[in-house]
Amino acid sequence: MSDSEDKTFWEHLDDLRGLLVHVVVVSGVAIVACFCFKDELFDVVLAPSHPDFLLYRLLSGLAAPNLPAGLVNTSLAGQLMAHFKVAILAGVVVSAPVVVWLVGRYLAPALYPAEKRAMRLIFLWGGLLFFLGIAVAYLLVFPLAYQFMASYVVSDEVANMFTLDSYIDNMLLLLLLMGVLFEMPVMAMLLGRAGIVSARLMRKYRRHALLAIVTAAAVITPTTDVFTLVIVSLPICVLYEVSIHLVK
Repeated sequence: MSDSEDKTFWEHLDDLRGLLVHVVVVSGVAIVACFCFKDELFDVVLAPSHPDFLLYRLLSGLAAPNLPAGLVNTSLAGQLMAHFKVAILAGVVVSAPVVVWLVGRYLAPALYPAEKRAMRLIFLWGGLLFFLGIAVAYLLVFPLAYQFMASYVVSDEVANMFTLDSYIDNMLLLLLLMGVLFEMPVMAMLLGRAGIVSARLMRKYRRHALLAIVTAAAVITPTTDVFTLVIVSLPICVLYEVSIHLVK
């Protein structure tokens, strides 16, 4: 605390400027690196659109993939803009651990030892849960949603042909949503420490929460089968129960 208190306002402002410069440089380097590895990056992004994707092979006896022949681009700079969009998001995700570490190092002098330990735990588990949510969305949620949308037709006369923009936008949205949903235990713990929620309150409204989770899962993956709904909602229900114990 003494090192932080001895600094003037302008010195704190200079430290903040240094933090922002480091964050911009780290993020920029990661984005440029992701942009340069275009083939490897889009091999990952486009993998769920291929019939040999891991989940489709695992469920081959249950739900054979019925996917379009390929994606199409309908705008002049569509592929270039898609490249930029995916590279920026991938760069931000890849550089996130370093950025979090830089922010933690900046805040550390103003915190007590107990607060430093709490901050490290929050950053660690928050990051792990966010990446876990992204992994679940990429490996499970988005492929199931994509397969359903690809096989849904209003008439045999109308063939499905997806654009690259819609594919990437829907994938990024689902990845972000699942990453945020998996932050539930961390948010519940913070709200519990602030006295806003309690374990008793969360247990009281457990049925309402489970209904909301199933509804959210149905919106995220608009499939008609119960199997997919259970697969998507089960991890979030488990996280809710974990959140109750953390708040307690």
